[in-house]
Amino acid sequence: MSEIKIAIIGLGYVGLPLARLFATKYPVVGFDINENRVSELMQGKDTTLEIEEDVLKAVLIDGGSSEKGLFCTTKLDDIKNCNYYIVTVPTPVDKNNRPVLTPLIKASKTVGAMLKKEDIVIYESTVFPGATEEECIPVLEEKSGLKFNKDFFAGYSPERINPGDKKHTIEKILKVTSGSTPEIGKKVDDLYKSVIIAGTHLAPTIKVAEAAKVIENSQRDINIAFVNELAKIFNLMDINTQDVLTAAGTKWNFLPFKPGLVGGHCIGVDPYYLAQKAQEYGYHPEIILAGRRVNDSMGKYVASEVAKLMIKEDVEVKNADILVLGITFKENCPDVRNTKAVDVVNELIDFGTNVTIYDPCANPAEVKKEYNLDSQKNIPFKKFDAIVLTVSHNEFKDLDLGSLKKSKSVVYDVKNFFSSNKVNKSL
Repeated sequence: MSEIKIAIIGLGYVGLPLARLFATKYPVVGFDINENRVSELMQGKDTTLEIEEDVLKAVLIDGGSSEKGLFCTTKLDDIKNCNYYIVTVPTPVDKNNRPVLTPLIKASKTVGAMLKKEDIVIYESTVFPGATEEECIPVLEEKSGLKFNKDFFAGYSPERINPGDKKHTIEKILKVTSGSTPEIGKKVDDLYKSVIIAGTHLAPTIKVAEAAKVIENSQRDINIAFVNELAKIFNLMDINTQDVLTAAGTKWNFLPFKPGLVGGHCIGVDPYYLAQKAQEYGYHPEIILAGRRVNDSMGKYVASEVAKLMIKEDVEVKNADILVLGITFKENCPDVRNTKAVDVVNELIDFGTNVTIYDPCANPAEVKKEYNLDSQKNIPFKKFDAIVLTVSHNEFKDLDLGSLKKSKSVVYDVKNFFSSNKVNKSL
């Protein structure tokens, strides 16, 4: 193969950090169909807040350069001279929690139209075991007219990006790699090893790498579901769940999971990919889906607990003014995809309350488009009957809750974020 030139397909939370990292060593073309996104990136602006402006600008180059660096584009012609194509598009589920491979198939068609002999296509999107070879490779063959493992090759290296995490950045997270042949596996592994400080693990097959990724998030989902169920039990017993977890955590092998709302594009989605594939083989997964049911119920549970707390404290629920702190799926991150904070909001609205959403990280336009809800980036100047913290953004640390409360009001803390003397109840 000639000199390495990499195309990254999809410049979101996964693709951009990967493109930026590879661009420190290789010529990289970042492709995305969103013109506004590409335009902003070429100005050094990342609205996902994953890459700081000076870091991004340091690797940007113009389209004609063959030197190392990153060029972002919406034009297919700009990626035709690449020989490594890395696909980092989202893999969501539909309203019935069935895997949606449409973005992956469309990306495969895009790459297939550009594919040349000896090219290598690497997928990073989370999928069920077998998806790369069963769903994506046939599309690449059809669009390119080339033969898999003869004319072109494939690899799979699951993304392990943790959005909003400035400590565990992409180069510091060990990378699982794989290839469609042993020789290609070595090439894919060497490519990632050249930029990943934490090192790599070469899996024996693509299916093994796919399975490893999908169980990572399924395991976390099940563990969080367990502590969410504990929270419900201990609440009935009038026992503080966090006190229990702190005490249990003194044992060296106790796993420190915490209760909460489980959303986002990974933990709240990936278990369904594994579950569907298992069902195709005639096995109905019980623990995986039970964990999903528990976690998907938590938004409704939190809203119900808030209403009960208000009644207990003689705060009228109907027409109450409630402030919800946070609408993103996790702290210190602007991503609102599959956020379960929305479940809390909608349930509170169903109770007849007036909900105000304050989130300094979320884009109000995205919240409106995705959920038809109004979100504010600035703290509202009014007082509330109830305050519900759903996301523990750093900006909330300095909030003066007292100034936001009416003479009779309650504070419910989903994340155990505020000190206990500031809240009426925590999850």
